[in-house]
Amino acid sequence: QGQLVESGGGLVQPGGSLRLSCAASGSIFSNYNMGWYRQAPGHQRELVASITRYGVTNLKDSVKGRFTISRDAAKNTVYLQMSSLKPEDTAVYYCNSPVKPVDWGQGTQVTVSS
Repeated sequence: QGQLVESGGGLVQPGGSLRLSCAASGSIFSNYNMGWYRQAPGHQRELVASITRYGVTNLKDSVKGRFTISRDAAKNTVYLQMSSLKPEDTAVYYCNSPVKPVDWGQGTQVTVSS
């Protein structure tokens, strides 16, 4: 099991950047792939980026070239670097394991608006 705490969201103008952080406790980080999800109002939660224990990444087509996922094993933390943000990126962002999900954290709100 484990606990997930997301942070780093905020209000940003179109074209801006944000870096999200997810601090993971327990064994989830060290044992499993990790991912960043997002849920916009009226939409289902979707996986936008994932990273294996070995650093292999996979990104949703709509964020390729704009988002980067990374992990720091020493800090048990997963990051999502977001740039060239668009209004359609507005959502609550969560992290979890796509392989062995645990209870969801509170998420962090990202709002892209002028």
